Amino acid sequence: MALFSPVSFAAGRYPRRFFSYGTKILYQDYDAFQSKFFPPLKKAMLPPNSFQGKVAFITGGGTGLGKGMTTLLSSLGAQCVIASRKIDVLKATAEEISSQTGNKVHAIQCDVRDPERVQSTVSELISMVGLPNIVINNAAGNFISPTERLSPNAWKTITDIVLNGTAYVTLEIGKQLIKAQKGAAFLAITTIYAETGSGFVVPSASAKAGVEALNKSLAAEWGKYGIRFNVIQPGPIKTKGAFSRLDPTGAFEKDLINQIPCGRLGTVEELANLAAFLCSDYATWINGAVIRFDGGEEVLLSGEFNNLRKVTKDQWDTIEGLIRKTKGS
Repeated sequence: MALFSPVSFAAGRYPRRFFSYGTKILYQDYDAFQSKFFPPLKKAMLPPNSFQGKVAFITGGGTGLGKGMTTLLSSLGAQCVIASRKIDVLKATAEEISSQTGNKVHAIQCDVRDPERVQSTVSELISMVGLPNIVINNAAGNFISPTERLSPNAWKTITDIVLNGTAYVTLEIGKQLIKAQKGAAFLAITTIYAETGSGFVVPSASAKAGVEALNKSLAAEWGKYGIRFNVIQPGPIKTKGAFSRLDPTGAFEKDLINQIPCGRLGTVEELANLAAFLCSDYATWINGAVIRFDGGEEVLLSGEFNNLRKVTKDQWDTIEGLIRKTKGS
């Protein structure tokens, strides 16, 4: 299906508008039949007050996955500090979550690409609420493009946000934690193609792979300081930011659903529950883990014979008959 072809409606179904851009629908809702077996459970998994007395620092916390994780952590008692470049968005999100959860959410403007700004942000964080118990590196940048069209600046922009930004935040906070002899849980949000690679998102794939190597390396090196590092690789999840840049017409969504065995996209709430668990005291023996969170998409795409799922029962009868007639090697 061409990227900018008209969006077709599934038989008997109409699109559900989650967000729009003018008259263009950016997000449809195509669910496969089997999705009824895998309904998303959106309530908090952990018991109330699981993060009471804990401080959480979340980059890219103003929107999408970052906002979802912040909301859940705050509802479970954490004092959250969110950071990104857009202070207006941050402040609005902080006020919204605070009003929902009753726990103060702080906002600090920070461009993670700038190591000096990261350093001053961490100083402000410590003076405001103390050293964090939880650090979630969620800030990201991505867009689709043929790699031959990429400029050096395009490559640098994505690498600076994703890989360098994660490294600057991790190293600055980590050094402070080691000096104070205080443990913490770090979590990075990457993607399933960080492991496999993918065309048309090469800067993101390369940078996210570096983030995974960074976290696995530090899990081995800094565990002795009481610091854990884990990674979540999300598949397609319903967020405006991702879909507006990676599927701007909504034309690819049905194709995405068809390559996910669970028959639907993931939700922010499900991702937030997994993130909260990995950062909690229930997961203190999970260190250096990279957890695929994609409804089975990666294993379906990587299996050489998985396209045989399209073969009908009658076709299998014919194939079986031909195989039984085969003699010798």
